[in-house]
Amino acid sequence: MGELISANNLRGLVAELIATFTFVFVGVGAVGAALALVTPIDGAGLIVIALGHGLGIFLGIVVIGRITGAHLNPAITIAMIVAGNTGLIRGFSYIVGQLAGAVLAILTLDQYVWGLDGLGVQSLGVGVATVDGFVLEVILTFFLVFTVFATTVDKRGSAAWAPLAIGMVIFVDHLIAVQVTGASMNPARSFGPALIHGAWDVHWLYWAGPIVGGLLAAIAYVVIFGTKEDQYKLGTINIRSD
Repeated sequence: MGELISANNLRGLVAELIATFTFVFVGVGAVGAALALVTPIDGAGLIVIALGHGLGIFLGIVVIGRITGAHLNPAITIAMIVAGNTGLIRGFSYIVGQLAGAVLAILTLDQYVWGLDGLGVQSLGVGVATVDGFVLEVILTFFLVFTVFATTVDKRGSAAWAPLAIGMVIFVDHLIAVQVTGASMNPARSFGPALIHGAWDVHWLYWAGPIVGGLLAAIAYVVIFGTKEDQYKLGTINIRSD
């Protein structure tokens, strides 16, 4: 217990909370803006939503990248734990911060900005089968986490490009999938609206798809492109905070 509430873990929790709040507030706020423009959402509204999420993740990474690595996403944190880059206890504190940040962002938007019923809730599009939605979330998150490993984990890459590269993946994935699954790629992004609005239909999909996609991306990148040190760490889960 003492390890969990250490100063470093609390600092990481708060940092992830603030950055995830930023991401969800900007991203879901953009959804509200798009709905204010036109309902149902048209092409312009889709670009607003995609750009909002892309810029939101860009800002979050820039703000806390040097503190926690800017996960902002339980699927990324779990992938980092399995890859041996984040300790289990520290990763747990990150996930708590991410979920809390997402919930607070939706509460703020609901109370002080748009106040739209169900704002930010993600669901499958009309006629989209559950298995198809799951597979798409796996693919979308694979792209995202593969990019994260290439730009932030691999020391041979350029970390300076990470915020832009990751933001662009989020942007493009939203253009592809907003009207199919809502383009989650992030259990925290889905959890906040689900909790506040009581919308739990197929919510499991928005955990299972991103986590599976993230793990596949982490394993693929490390096994195929990782250094020997990276490959040695893969699957070696560190219980401590390191």
